Amino acid sequence: MDLKTLQVDRVFDGGDLDCGSGLILLIRENMLAVPAGGILEMRSREPSVGVDLPPWCRMVGYEYIGALPEGGLTRYFIQRSQAVPEDSNALAEDKAKAKNYEWRVRTRAVGPRKSKIYCRNFSWDVGQPASFEEKDKHPSAVEFLLGALSADLAAGFTTECAREGLEIEDVEITARGKLINVLAHMGLEAGDPAFSAIEVKCFASTMEEASKAEAVWQRTVTRSPLAATLAKALALTITFAVV
Repeated sequence: MDLKTLQVDRVFDGGDLDCGSGLILLIRENMLAVPAGGILEMRSREPSVGVDLPPWCRMVGYEYIGALPEGGLTRYFIQRSQAVPEDSNALAEDKAKAKNYEWRVRTRAVGPRKSKIYCRNFSWDVGQPASFEEKDKHPSAVEFLLGALSADLAAGFTTECAREGLEIEDVEITARGKLINVLAHMGLEAGDPAFSAIEVKCFASTMEEASKAEAVWQRTVTRSPLAATLAKALALTITFAVV
């Protein structure tokens, strides 16, 4: 079968999502628009999809036809069975599982001002809650929070750009925050140890129209779990610039 001339019924871009970060839900949703026996073309820039997609197709009753590398992406072709699976029911079940999913970490104190975090197949060290030192053995918990917010937005933005076909050469995000009263955290006086404000700036290098990149960025911020959560608790300022 010549994949280059294959007639498909629907095409969608999965960007750089992998099968464990929502791509399966998108495949199921797009497959609902494909007739029995029809073919869905899914475009992806994530290398692991080529390993995970074929066994998933066999498991759910789709026929994996093949893959066609093309430039910086790969085109995957999936045929919907003649005996149409209960795609709408399966999609509803998958969405319900996703909504009820609970993320978990386990933490152990392993020394003075040091904890080790365990999550899935990862582990990492965290230092004290906050530190004024220029150099430390481990990042502070406050820095991990700012880093997690930045990483959430950076990964979300590049994924959205890939799905929209926008070429982004480089993305850099800075995040800075102040506590209302760090002395309250240290037990030196009464007060509120919470963050008072966090400022995030994103700088993107691209030859695309700035308005298009800005629209994708705004959508990224809206969909960010951490940005949405923090915006309800403090003054969160987020700006974007094309450089």
